[in-house]
Amino acid sequence: MKIAIVIVHYHTPRLLAPAVDALRRDAEASGLELEGVVVDNGSRPEDRALMEALPFRRLSCGDNLGYAGGANLGLRATSAELAVVMNPDVEVLTGCLSALVEALCAGTAVAAPRFYWDAERRFQLPPTERIGYSAELGRLMAERNQTWCRVMRRRWRRHNRRFFTADKNLVSYDLSGALLALRRDAWQQVGPLDEGYRLYFEETDWLQRMKRAGRRCRFVAAAEAVHLYAQSTVHEGRAEQWFEDSQRRFRRRFYGAAFSRALEGLAVRLRRGSKLSPELSSPETALDSDRLPATASWLEVAADAKGFPAAVRRLDASDHPLAWSQALPQEIRQRMAPGGYFLRTVAGDGRELTLNHLEIPHHPPRETASRLGSR
Repeated sequence: MKIAIVIVHYHTPRLLAPAVDALRRDAEASGLELEGVVVDNGSRPEDRALMEALPFRRLSCGDNLGYAGGANLGLRATSAELAVVMNPDVEVLTGCLSALVEALCAGTAVAAPRFYWDAERRFQLPPTERIGYSAELGRLMAERNQTWCRVMRRRWRRHNRRFFTADKNLVSYDLSGALLALRRDAWQQVGPLDEGYRLYFEETDWLQRMKRAGRRCRFVAAAEAVHLYAQSTVHEGRAEQWFEDSQRRFRRRFYGAAFSRALEGLAVRLRRGSKLSPELSSPETALDSDRLPATASWLEVAADAKGFPAAVRRLDASDHPLAWSQALPQEIRQRMAPGGYFLRTVAGDGRELTLNHLEIPHHPPRETASRLGSR
């Protein structure tokens, strides 16, 4: 069986070879034939030799079409009935493609794997946040209010732990766009990804259109991949503006202009208030000596004081006693953008136990990601 692979690239050429190697190993183990293309949304002349050496065809855009534009271009340039659209910072693990193909052949329109942050598969990455009027309002209120923060974190855990603990496929439209497997007939029926999104929200928009069209989308529990996320945006100064523009476009399309304007007005008023300043359970200097509490079942890593986790580690008996300084492996620390992060431990029943702060210092940009071993 042939499957098209569309990798949308933007100034991360050295991530491509490990990503392609992982795809080829998995395809060979699964008996799949790959029809691969790399859509080049941005690269330097000296980087293109690396791309031309790959066994995938390079498609030059001539300009940055955005993720949606690159994905659509790659899908139009391929012919296989099943396809994968992905970032170059994703490396599939053995069995990922076959599990996704199995779901697609069973009638699933769009399928996504379980994502890990590290090669040892200790930290899982969440799917996209749930959408809806109450979710939008709650997240906005959490910007300045500790009570709302706690409420929204509880809601976050109820939503995401379904995925973290799943041992079978879940019907879901909250799938990460880092890698999406799809049926071409679904893409043709619903239409291409909306190229009006420069970056962010394009997959959320498209998956909601799938839902409205009655096409099933699924999280495939047996499909696994490592996502070295934000590698192309961490040094992109326009990423924050692109996010805001895309968020505004999505809100107006799915909630209407009146609700969107009300949210934007409330956001302006909330920004005038005081910022969140969470109480840390121990000073930052204690990170090297304190250990995670023995009653902790989860370790959550968040990039801001609101505490909505960017990654989660499920703890078991073998993890105790675990020092705070060992909670994040060096592999992950080296890829994290400089700045402050919050590490929170949570009991199995959802009680928040301890909160610590971790500062990632500025370091020279890493041009390569460590090669992940085959599984």
